[in-house]
Amino acid sequence: MPRSDTARPPGDVRHRRFRSCLGRFATGVTVVTFDGATGRHGFTANSFTSVSMEPPLVLVSVARHAKAHGELPGRPFTINVLGAEHQALAMHFAGRPQLEPVWLDAGAAPRLAGALAHFECRPWHTCEAGDHTLHIGEVVEFDYRGGDLLGFAGGRFVTITESSLGMEHLL
Repeated sequence: MPRSDTARPPGDVRHRRFRSCLGRFATGVTVVTFDGATGRHGFTANSFTSVSMEPPLVLVSVARHAKAHGELPGRPFTINVLGAEHQALAMHFAGRPQLEPVWLDAGAAPRLAGALAHFECRPWHTCEAGDHTLHIGEVVEFDYRGGDLLGFAGGRFVTITESSLGMEHLL
């Protein structure tokens, strides 16, 4: 796909409309955590997706202007999926400190206590993509619990209620 040579400023009408259009797609909210050269880090991200079942791969997209951008490459990381009760935690890692996190040091990368799900990853591939960097991690440990999901749609947090069982009953 060709790259645009004309970067638009964030105040541009087309930029704002594109962002609003993306906001029509509801996502879950995650916090990516890792130990970097300058200490423990975490950042809120809703750009997370599964990539492959075999090997188990997931992807998180990190803005180049993010404080943690230069610290993450080559480091193990954990993607923490937040429950509906974790809005303050999401804001904390989005740069608006509200709630001190409770950390768990169980594997190669730190994770957050009480997350709805977590995916502990070792770096697998990194790719530059416009104003973001895509980090694909190979999942080495994972788990989940029941509960409502913290979602994000239309520029605000929403609750995505836990429905009846999905495929778990087939396992």
